[in-house]
Amino acid sequence: MIVAALVALVQIGAVRSGKPSPISATITTVVAGGQTLVSGIAGGIHGGLAGIADIPRLWRENSVLRAREQDLRAENDRLSEALSTLGETRAIARAREEHPSGIVAQTIGYDPENQTRLITIDRGEEAGVVPDEGVLNSEGVVGRVLQVTPFASTVLLVTDPASKVPAVVRRGRWWGIATGTGSRVQMQYISQDAPLRAGDTVVTGEGLSFHAGVPLGRITTVYHPEGALYQTATIEPAVTFGRLNHVIVVPK
Repeated sequence: MIVAALVALVQIGAVRSGKPSPISATITTVVAGGQTLVSGIAGGIHGGLAGIADIPRLWRENSVLRAREQDLRAENDRLSEALSTLGETRAIARAREEHPSGIVAQTIGYDPENQTRLITIDRGEEAGVVPDEGVLNSEGVVGRVLQVTPFASTVLLVTDPASKVPAVVRRGRWWGIATGTGSRVQMQYISQDAPLRAGDTVVTGEGLSFHAGVPLGRITTVYHPEGALYQTATIEPAVTFGRLNHVIVVPK
């Protein structure tokens, strides 16, 4: 009864002063806090249930996005490969224009033991390739056809010691024979009167496998053997054999 009387007195005093009662404020705060807690719990439960309900949809969307990502990666790889071969494709196209009767082929193999300078191309008798035809690319002389099968051919590179090609120093038109040394080409039997110098361009002479004027390379060193009737020059090949991908086989 005493507590009830004290509460009544506090309430009456608050009403008379026009201020909110401390007891009412406390009760209101506690109730509001409880309501906020209950509302938060209910909202969390509702959100969790909604999230669980969305799992199948999110899974499908994620699968679609992953598939799309794989497609984009594959497309990017394809475009990157096309871009990396664009220069070679254009070069082969230009060489094809210069040799309209030539046969475009792709390099598919090298000598695994590296004892001979041979490559295999994916064109043979069925495509019209015959032995001793010349093989070149946009840079210059690659070699000549050595053996032919129905669907592939073996090409002897110009750097092989068994390779012999008529050669001409473009400046001065000095003649000689270009023979492979394994990694480079050596031009032999050049007249001692020829004023050769490093940097001179060497091209093919008219022969069995090539017409005249196809680049063989550039002279790097000139030798004057004592007592010899001829001089010799070492030639850096015009073709970069380490990245030889496409070639053109030209008729004899």
